[in-house]
Amino acid sequence: MSTIFERIVGGEIPCHKVWEDGGHLAFLDVNPRVEGHTLVIPKRAWSEIYAMDEEPYLELWQAARTVARLLKERSACRRVVTVIVGYEVEHVHIHLLPTNRLADFPFPPIDREAQARLAETARRLAG
Repeated sequence: MSTIFERIVGGEIPCHKVWEDGGHLAFLDVNPRVEGHTLVIPKRAWSEIYAMDEEPYLELWQAARTVARLLKERSACRRVVTVIVGYEVEHVHIHLLPTNRLADFPFPPIDREAQARLAETARRLAG
């Protein structure tokens, strides 16, 4: 079964395209968190960003940087926030959100339990 992004790339579903090259597409998120909230996707479907092969991974980040620079210039925002969640659609995508202050970004609250276990967590993750 095709993902919604594969259907967008294939032209079956319309999108509000803001940029495109041979291997990538950038379009406005239909559920924007801020005005100009843009998704950058590889046209080839990958389910997880860190499972991507090296070359397409690097090319995706180059595309994201290109789009972020365009967003910053054209929206006159102070900063473009970059987010990768990976659960919404089984197709790698990078969220780019034009912002002017931290409050523009829907940042989750601090996990106080995780904060209390920082040393323990660092030991476990460091091996």
